[in-house]
Amino acid sequence: MHTPHAAPRFPERLSPFELRSTPLLRTDVLVIGSGIAGACTALHAADAGAQVLLLAKGELDDTNTAWAQGGIAVVQLPEDSIATHVADTLRVGAGVADPEVVQRIVGGAQAAVDWLERLGTRFDRQGSNDTPHGGTSRGGDPDGALELSREGGHSHARVVHSHGDATGREIQRALAVALRQHPRVTVREGAFVRDLLLADGRCVGALGQQGDMQFAVEAGAVVVATGGTGQIFRETTNPTGASGDGHALCFRAGARLADCEYVQFHPTTLYIAGASRFLISEVVRGAGAVLRDRNGEPVMAGVHPMRDLAPRDVVSRAILDRMVATNDTHVYLDLSTVQGDPHKLFPSIARICSTFDLDLAKDPIPVRPGAHYFVGGAVTDGEGRTSVPGLFAVGEAAASGLHGANRLASNSLLEGAVLGEITGHAAAELARRPFPGLPRSAPGPLLAQDPPRLLHDDLLYSLKSLMWRQVGLRRHHDGLQDARSRIGYWHHYLVKAPLPLRANCELANMLTVAALVAEAGLLRAESRGTHFRDDHPQRDDARFCRRIFLQRGADGSIEASLGPQHAPTDKTHA
Repeated sequence: MHTPHAAPRFPERLSPFELRSTPLLRTDVLVIGSGIAGACTALHAADAGAQVLLLAKGELDDTNTAWAQGGIAVVQLPEDSIATHVADTLRVGAGVADPEVVQRIVGGAQAAVDWLERLGTRFDRQGSNDTPHGGTSRGGDPDGALELSREGGHSHARVVHSHGDATGREIQRALAVALRQHPRVTVREGAFVRDLLLADGRCVGALGQQGDMQFAVEAGAVVVATGGTGQIFRETTNPTGASGDGHALCFRAGARLADCEYVQFHPTTLYIAGASRFLISEVVRGAGAVLRDRNGEPVMAGVHPMRDLAPRDVVSRAILDRMVATNDTHVYLDLSTVQGDPHKLFPSIARICSTFDLDLAKDPIPVRPGAHYFVGGAVTDGEGRTSVPGLFAVGEAAASGLHGANRLASNSLLEGAVLGEITGHAAAELARRPFPGLPRSAPGPLLAQDPPRLLHDDLLYSLKSLMWRQVGLRRHHDGLQDARSRIGYWHHYLVKAPLPLRANCELANMLTVAALVAEAGLLRAESRGTHFRDDHPQRDDARFCRRIFLQRGADGSIEASLGPQHAPTDKTHA
């Protein structure tokens, strides 16, 4: 059957705006998002003297960060080095990570961990009474050295963690306390941002919604730190709020985006039919767990020299291939080879699995891949600035150049902490300069006189399923083109309908991000990192050792361009 073709046309904003009828807030720096990237940015901007308003979509701790089980990568062992961590990052980035950005962020890891500890974050240390003892301590150090885990793609154990497998939750706890206590930070929870507001080509604020109330914020600097996009896929480790709002906001505002084809799928999410998906952290495989199929055969044998600790894209595709070969819906994670009590090593995972009558010490865990991390985002310079003056992006909403075509495990919390500090200071500095005031009014999308009746849940499920089938772990030109057409068709009718409900705005954002992923996936006619094309299964450095940039055109279309060709950074900096 022929799919109606409708090239997406994205409006500048989802909602009309009238200054005289909208409650107005003013601040120096507006931060949208409360995960590690947004929270660190807010705190550092406030420490630099700025008045900061932070808008959290849900509760303050309802973030991707709080769901992170792994940890923060930081060099500790004598046999390890910053140069080796840089090389690991570049290798996993498949030739397109930026060496200068990688060096800067990896080099800032120790200072970031120290700052988080001063803030009150409790990392696991060897010899403590309330933490697991499965890590590797710094050789020769006394009790109290940071415990370290090894994760996929890392040459050494260098991942610091908290409560074994609850690092993100502990970091988010400490950040939330600091935000609430800081005299120059105001937090608004349950505040959904519909649109960014521009004046004379500069971002000067945002239009938000809290409950039934619409409000506007005027700010000298606006920082988008909204996290990921996992909810555009049927299978994901992300919380329900990860709908790509920040990516869509930046795109509609005219910012340049990059790397949207790169979606990292985590190999191991708990798979129980009908149940919400739950991440099974890489630290479990780092402790010795083995992936096996229904026949007990190891999945990664002969696939990669690092076997179960190979880069995530390699492991995820190997699992998918084995599921197909065995006609099964999942594979199994076998913890019988783990040294130590898995209940003490991974208490959060053990607790969740027990609700499904799974005992980590006895039962293999059913797992399958799920969308985990969105590499792409708004292109930023070394201080978080996007191509739109006044607009910054940080964390998963940004494309800093750290990850290239794939993210090295436990580098994302690191990125949020290091670049959060840098971006916070840059935003505070900009906010001290004069800037245009909010526009008096701004139109929304052209609404149909007789808007179509849409079944929101049906459209949402259709989008998630389409993305999983055709824009997921394995892609093909025909499937990507079909997905692009369907997404355009759905978006065309959605934006014609009134969008008073937050759920409809979220869906519009998800369709926008999905269109960007499909568009970039079509343009990259090769396989690299997390992006795999069945019709182009090989990496093509001669044509595609470059970034793909996407931007909203004057007519609302997606305009694409190729960045400059360069030598592969995973070879030149090996």
